[in-house]
Amino acid sequence: MNQFDVLCVGFACYDLIFTVDHHPGPNEKARASAFLGCGGGTAANAAVAAAQLGASTAFTGYLGNDIYGDQHLAELHAAGVDTRLVVRGAEATSISAIFVKPDGARSIVNYREQIASRLTPADVPFTQVRPKTVLFDGHQPALALAVADWAHAQGIPTVLDADTINDGNRDLVRRCTIVAASEHFAQAFTGADSPQAGMARLAQHAPAVIVTLGERGLIWQRGAERGALPAFAVDVVDTTGAGDAFHGALAAGMAQDMAWEDLLRFASAAGALCCTKHGARIGIPTLAEVQALLRKTS
Repeated sequence: MNQFDVLCVGFACYDLIFTVDHHPGPNEKARASAFLGCGGGTAANAAVAAAQLGASTAFTGYLGNDIYGDQHLAELHAAGVDTRLVVRGAEATSISAIFVKPDGARSIVNYREQIASRLTPADVPFTQVRPKTVLFDGHQPALALAVADWAHAQGIPTVLDADTINDGNRDLVRRCTIVAASEHFAQAFTGADSPQAGMARLAQHAPAVIVTLGERGLIWQRGAERGALPAFAVDVVDTTGAGDAFHGALAAGMAQDMAWEDLLRFASAAGALCCTKHGARIGIPTLAEVQALLRKTS
């Protein structure tokens, strides 16, 4: 049986990132000042983040048998991510076009074919691995729910990257050890009128809830305990992938049994550092970079 610190389950794509002065309007042609092509996708980025932070990591999801799938697979290998559970097929690799402004704000257009969200437990022999923690992003719902139930039966802690509402996240909220939700998800999923109220409602379903607030940091609840953590001050270049780096670091820290507040600072530092470079993959920090920021701000 293959043992890993972290198994990431979900979405992989290939990112085409354009740096622009402004987001183009209707019928407008715009010239990019910079371009970057690299692997992307929430769970795949989280896997790279966990690996770069020292965790032995595996990823399961879908990549097409095309140039983008080949390139992404090579990038995962180069980052030290185990890809034996990646499913390849004739349908195209999902593509995201990302437009980034000088202030770091971004717009994303994604294309994916149906296979990108319809893998089943029969497609992936996930019981042949033994992770210390499992991360989900809500994609691949049939596969994710089966892995979540298996992990629960094995006593393996799990974390959900709850950024957007989809079929997988609706069910995984009630199955995961930690729900790490965006501010938007916390309010939209629960119907609450504030992040704090959304967190309280999510905490009715999960043992621990984190709600990320971007430049305002995060709030959290574990049982009756509540708290907040301010964001690290960094020079923001591009926010693409910051949440993925946060969640990958969270999973890596969980695998190390980090104390709760140390875990939150570790993940927050990784997410903040990701904002200091263009591109999600390029921005993902190393363990040494995260440790340096933590020492600087301790």
